[in-house]
Amino acid sequence: MGVLSVIVLIHKRFLVGSLLVFCCVTGLAAVLFAGLRPAGVPVFAARGEEAVTVVIDPGHGGEDGGAVSADGVMESRINLAVSKRLSDLLRFAGQRTLMTRTEDVSIHTEGDTMRARKVSDIHHRVDIVNATEEAVLLSIHQNSLPSSRVTHGAQVFWNTEEGAQELAGVVQNALNTAINVGNEKLPRKIPATIYLMKHVTAPAILVECGFLSNSTESVKLQEPSYQLKLAAAIATGYLRCLAGEEVP
Repeated sequence: MGVLSVIVLIHKRFLVGSLLVFCCVTGLAAVLFAGLRPAGVPVFAARGEEAVTVVIDPGHGGEDGGAVSADGVMESRINLAVSKRLSDLLRFAGQRTLMTRTEDVSIHTEGDTMRARKVSDIHHRVDIVNATEEAVLLSIHQNSLPSSRVTHGAQVFWNTEEGAQELAGVVQNALNTAINVGNEKLPRKIPATIYLMKHVTAPAILVECGFLSNSTESVKLQEPSYQLKLAAAIATGYLRCLAGEEVP
């Protein structure tokens, strides 16, 4: 094949790829904004003069991999993949976002032992959230329950700050519609033992996207298309809550 033919082929593939990306973005935009309507008073928009910043926290990272699937995939990597897609979608929808980490690393600043580094890491995450004006925290995690390997599905937990429970309800509803069909879950108040959620001063939800202990769900959670589906559901819930929508 000649050089000119190769160039033409690459150009065609580029055009096709660009068209697919455009179609995907257009479709996602439709999903994200579907149902957005002024159904009530926005939960976060009127909290202050500054625009809301969505702090997205991919749980764990680096040597602290979190839960581990049967085939050895660390929770931290899935958390990061979902979080990056979530940030992209929210930014596409005009929201300001900030990620606590953008690589598979711990964000500790001190510590001679792994335990000390984990403490430093979680303190640093709290500091990031509390130093951000008009923050709303979305913390992304994966669940694991080896004692019940059939348990599956995405669930949302909220902290005690104003607006968090409402946000959790709308996000859970979006996840039930997109992810948990036939396995709908209720949002729950986060246990007081979860340091991050207890010590941040912003409305915060923690999303357990699925169970790495469930072999079928674990495979899904590692798929980029499923990660995007999760991110789209979370983003949809956030935007609907921002617009004032309430859980029926």
